[in-house]
Amino acid sequence: MLLTRSLSIIIPAYNEEVRLPDTLLKITNYLAQGNWLFTEIVVVDDGSRDRTAEVAESYARDGCPVRVLRNPGNRGKGYSVRHGMLEAKGEWLLLTDADLSTPIEELDKLWRALENEPAEIAIGSRAIDRSLIGVHQPAFREKAGQLFNWTMRRLLRLNIRDTQCGFKLFRADAAREVFTRQKLDRFGFDAEVLFIARKLGGSILEIPVRWNNVEGSKVSLLSGATSFLDLLRVRLNDLRGIYHTDEP
Repeated sequence: MLLTRSLSIIIPAYNEEVRLPDTLLKITNYLAQGNWLFTEIVVVDDGSRDRTAEVAESYARDGCPVRVLRNPGNRGKGYSVRHGMLEAKGEWLLLTDADLSTPIEELDKLWRALENEPAEIAIGSRAIDRSLIGVHQPAFREKAGQLFNWTMRRLLRLNIRDTQCGFKLFRADAAREVFTRQKLDRFGFDAEVLFIARKLGGSILEIPVRWNNVEGSKVSLLSGATSFLDLLRVRLNDLRGIYHTDEP
């Protein structure tokens, strides 16, 4: 068992009024089974048009360890994750999607990997063992994701097989170093923050996890296409020295 058991779980949420109650219940039940020194669930509302924030706040009033952050309007998933990471109080910070496409119990795999091979970051991966995918995305989206990763590996020279799985665990000090340098606010941020982490000399473990596609994805075809352009932005930012390893 890791010596530190202080955990923040960051959930970026946009119009998640319907799915959020079940997600918060599952996470709360999971946390109750652990021997934690401190836990919090940080829901970052990205300018939702529904009752996302109110639903999360109702759990906080019921005594659950939920804290709600509100973005100044709809700023994007990357902005939401950065907001949550930089406001979180735990010594380890887990990013997970509001739909729990990776079940929260898969955090146990990341912990075990870190026990065997200490690192600053452990990320869930769908690409290492695709037999763990229970419900696949539509074929077009799955192929587009594979093409994105192929492009990312060649353009950024980042030896990671799946940057886009929304299940990532950061040590808090490493998260601060990475997310204060993050520039992308939309869906290309995953590759950017892992690129920054490697540039800073951070160690990243990529762990196969269970994953199920959940209907209602917020990633449109246009957003997916923009993510390819984001890879170019990361490369240009690096060439311009924007991710300099000194203090940002």
